[in-house]
Amino acid sequence: MKRIIECVPNFSEGRNREVIDKIVAAIAAVKGVKVLDVDPGEATNRTVVTFVGSPEDVVEAAFQGVKRAAELIDMRVHKGAHPRSGATDVLPLIPVSGITLEECAELARALAKRIFDEQQIPCYCYEAAAFKPERKNLAVCRAGEYEALPEKVVDPARMPDFGPGAYTDVVAKSGAINVGARNFLVAVNYNLNTTSTRRAMAVAFDVREKGRKMREGGSLTGKVLKDENGKEMWQPGTLKGCKAIGWYIDEYGIAQVSMNITDIETTPLHKAYEEVCRAAAARGLKVTGTEIVGLVPKRVLIDAGKFYLEKQQRSLGISEDEILKIAVKSMSLDDLKPFNPHEKVIEFLMEDPKEMAVKERLVRMTCKDFAIETASESPAPGGGSIAAYMGALGAALSTMVANLSSHKRGWDDRWKEFSDWAEKGNALMNDLIALVDEDTAAFNKIMDVFSMPKGTEEEKAARAQAMEEATLYATQVPLRTLKTAFKVFEVASAMASEGNPNSVSDAGVAAIAARGAVMGARLNVHINAEGLKDRMKAEELMNEADRITAEAVAEEKKILETVEDKIKA
Repeated sequence: MKRIIECVPNFSEGRNREVIDKIVAAIAAVKGVKVLDVDPGEATNRTVVTFVGSPEDVVEAAFQGVKRAAELIDMRVHKGAHPRSGATDVLPLIPVSGITLEECAELARALAKRIFDEQQIPCYCYEAAAFKPERKNLAVCRAGEYEALPEKVVDPARMPDFGPGAYTDVVAKSGAINVGARNFLVAVNYNLNTTSTRRAMAVAFDVREKGRKMREGGSLTGKVLKDENGKEMWQPGTLKGCKAIGWYIDEYGIAQVSMNITDIETTPLHKAYEEVCRAAAARGLKVTGTEIVGLVPKRVLIDAGKFYLEKQQRSLGISEDEILKIAVKSMSLDDLKPFNPHEKVIEFLMEDPKEMAVKERLVRMTCKDFAIETASESPAPGGGSIAAYMGALGAALSTMVANLSSHKRGWDDRWKEFSDWAEKGNALMNDLIALVDEDTAAFNKIMDVFSMPKGTEEEKAARAQAMEEATLYATQVPLRTLKTAFKVFEVASAMASEGNPNSVSDAGVAAIAARGAVMGARLNVHINAEGLKDRMKAEELMNEADRITAEAVAEEKKILETVEDKIKA
């Protein structure tokens, strides 16, 4: 899984488009970062920028954005409706995929330290990155706003986590930054079959974490109850990490429950949807659809799709596109307008179509075109890519048997058993599909070395080193194919012995394909390893390939014996 984080800095400029564009350009100039949204506000005099990428790239882009904002924005003359404490006011890092909130918090602290060390701009660390418990609350860090900084920076109790201990010219011009880490926030609206704002608000109060004020007799209009200290009493709602209100939307002519899910680990989108449906039904209402506002990480929809597949006792070992489709249909995400995951999911928006076309040149072909390309005069795709594809077909067949078994009439109590096997087979299939193009890319790396200059001794040495590295990579890729294809036998064996007997021959063909993949990959390991100068490493790689291949032959034999017995039974 790719490691991706999001950063959503708020800059204290929302009116001067030239300044905004220069700050955004500094962010976008960092390779590997993609700016998803720029949202300026004239009344607030504030711009929210959303960008994503690898943790390292995003942190660098955030630093460059802060630097440019400090050069262009003078807080001594800034006025706006929104609370703020600096030219860059808030700078949160948000985990999207492959990284934890705790890791983002460490990145945020390191970023805050670097900003002060290199730019002398003071920084407070808030939410998950907070050094002090009370500073988890952004309002505590920003208390008094920019105007309070002369006193705060010298007050031991209120001074920044990273700061000069004095009100310097840099602080006067740039203010202070609140650097933090928080979970991804999902903004979502639930459409109701009512025009009543009051009833939508009642549902919102039922589910939001804050809940509602407690009243005498439990009525909506009774006197508010207070505790022994005279403080109003509240009845918490049912969903942790959720804020919600009810409102009427003129554009749609319906009432909605509008919700921010601030902790998608505790309350994933599908759980919130189910609970809003329950609370609405309890009040005689119905949720007719769901509207996601903004973008979401892919896992939000994948987790939802899997949740509903499990409720249906259906196999989870299906394609990602099918899982996304189940999520969309189960939560009626396309109720008001078409919902395209490729326009709403961060990971999809990060993909460069041109790069993906190059990276997946072979696997995007039709079967016919792939065969024709293989038969052409071009040396690639060759045996390594074909071996990977044979392995992918073996994994696909094993997965098919698992899915058929999971859905077999009379085997309903075993659906989870086969679903688990299908998920395993599906993952192997995807890994092997990726190796089809990677093997050809490894061959091309060797071809690229031949175009390197060799006029001087230094160039010859660099060329020799590059060739050794490219050859090692070209040996390691088919070894990965071999190891991955070998794992297919576990799924094929289980399906041959336990799967739908009507598909036992398919499990046998899966084993044959897997063995072909292993043996083909072994040949590529050997032929590429022969080109390595490091003979000890070459022998190590070839011996490993030989050992696994011998095991593969034995595994195939056992599976085929099982298949033959089942066919004759």
